[in-house]
Amino acid sequence: MAQAKTLNKSEFKQLLDVTNSCSRYPLRDSTMLLFTHLCGLRVGEVAALRFDDVLDANDTVRDEMTLDAARTKSKRARKIFLPKQMQRQLQAYVNSLNKQPQHGYLFSTQKSARFSANTATQHLQRLYARAGISGATSHSGRRTWLTALSQRGVSVFVLADMAGHRSIQTTQRYVTVNDEMKRNAAELI
Repeated sequence: MAQAKTLNKSEFKQLLDVTNSCSRYPLRDSTMLLFTHLCGLRVGEVAALRFDDVLDANDTVRDEMTLDAARTKSKRARKIFLPKQMQRQLQAYVNSLNKQPQHGYLFSTQKSARFSANTATQHLQRLYARAGISGATSHSGRRTWLTALSQRGVSVFVLADMAGHRSIQTTQRYVTVNDEMKRNAAELI
């Protein structure tokens, strides 16, 4: 099976522009996408997020959160750092809601209190398709996130820990080497 496409900056902008202009629920959908692209969450982890994960007792967006072991693929808890752009997006999304639903899930569908991992996967796939980005899947955000961090010189050991991988070999499979990375490496001499 082919790996999910890693998006470049213009494709990422196109994805958000199309989502924000064409989606029935633009803030929800762009927030879900940004969790994969800015925080490296797996789609199942996004689907399982609760308000308590991202909001403190004063309903203020946190700058970091912890995913408990039961909601991660590796069955190990991990800390997720929320960049400022993600915090602003989350605040806008939360502010757009009339009230927090009693079920507590951050993202819900018209028919269900929450997205299942499968439904969320299909939903993100449709968002990529609507934006005309072929080869992209619900895992593209995570691959793009790891590649972007690697491109900025973040150690593979830090990447593995942030991604929740037990082995750096797993992390290395996610990183796409591109001409910009090689050009930057050549300039280090």
